[in-house]
Amino acid sequence: MNIFITGSSGFIGFHLAQKFLNKGVKVHGFDSMNNYYDIKLKKARLNILKKYKNFYFTRGKLENEKKLTLCLNKFKPQIIVHLAAQAGVRYSIKNPDTYLNSNIMGTFNILKISQKLKIKHLIIGSSSSVYGSNKKFPFQEIDKTDHQLSFYAATKKSTESIAHSYSSLWKLPITMLRFFTVYGPFGRPDMAYFKFTKKILSGKKIDIYNKGRMYRDYTYIDDIVDGIYKLINKPPNLNSKKKIKNDSISPVAPYRILNIGNTKKIYLLDFIKTLEKELGKKIKKNYMPMQKGDVHSTLSDSSLLKRITGYNPKTNYKVGIKKFIDWYLSFYK
Repeated sequence: MNIFITGSSGFIGFHLAQKFLNKGVKVHGFDSMNNYYDIKLKKARLNILKKYKNFYFTRGKLENEKKLTLCLNKFKPQIIVHLAAQAGVRYSIKNPDTYLNSNIMGTFNILKISQKLKIKHLIIGSSSSVYGSNKKFPFQEIDKTDHQLSFYAATKKSTESIAHSYSSLWKLPITMLRFFTVYGPFGRPDMAYFKFTKKILSGKKIDIYNKGRMYRDYTYIDDIVDGIYKLINKPPNLNSKKKIKNDSISPVAPYRILNIGNTKKIYLLDFIKTLEKELGKKIKKNYMPMQKGDVHSTLSDSSLLKRITGYNPKTNYKVGIKKFIDWYLSFYK
C-alpha cells in the first residue's frame, strides 16, 4: 500500500506517518514547511521521518496544483490522508487570506486529483471548531453546524461541503475527521498547553482567557493516530448508510463525517494544575476576558467512529501531560 500524507511535517501528520512507516508501508509526505510556527520543530519531525527507507518527501504548497499533480501521479497512492491546513483560530482573525488559499483551494486541488487517480479512500482533517456556538453536549456529527465563530472554522466547514459535492458527483470515498484539541509530544507551539509550558519555565505570566472557565476535550496524539490507522481500510460506500444508520453518513455519496476525540471534557484550570504539578512550579496567572473566535466548551461523541473501527481512546489527560512535559524538557534541554 502507498499512502500519501499532506502536512507530514505537522503535528498529527508526523505521528501518523511514523506509525505507517513502522508497519513497513510506503509513505510520501507533502508539506510546505512554512514558518507559521517554529520551523526547527518541523525540520526535527521531518529529519526523523527521513531516516526511514520507505519514506519519500516533497516540499510544496497545496495551492501549486501542477507540483501536487506531478508528485501524486509519480507516487500513485491508494490512500490519501489530507491533514495540511493553515491552523489556528486566533491567527485566522488577522490573516484570513492565508486560510482561503491553503484550506479551501488546497483541499479543492486534493479533491480534483484524487478523483482522477480513483483514490480508494480520502481522509480529510476537519475540526471540532465547526460546531461553533452549539450549546448541546456532547457534539454529535448530526448536530447543526451553521454558526462558526472563527474564519478558520468557517473554512473547515466549507471544505466539508465541497468534499461532499465531489464525493456525490464522482463516487469518491471520503471521510471527514473532526479533531478535538489534540496534544502531546512534538505538538504545535501555538496551542495553549505548549505556550503555558514555555512561559511557566521562563517565569512569565500566562494569559488565561475567560478566567479559566472553559472546558476542552483534550485528545492525546497516540489515540488520534490509532483511530486514523484503524480507519484507513474502512472507506465509506453507498451501502454504509444501510449497515450503520446514522445521519452523518451521506445517503447519496460514499461520504461521512466522524468525530475523533477523547470523549471527556476537562476543566481548563484542572489542566493547568496538572502542568504545575509536573513542572514543579506555580503558575503566574493573568486572567483575561473571552478571546474572539473561541468557544466555551467542546466535547466529542465519537461513538460512530467506535462502531466502525473499535476506536477506544485510552490516555488520561494527566498521563498525556506528563508524556508531553518529558518530551518538552528533553527536546528543548
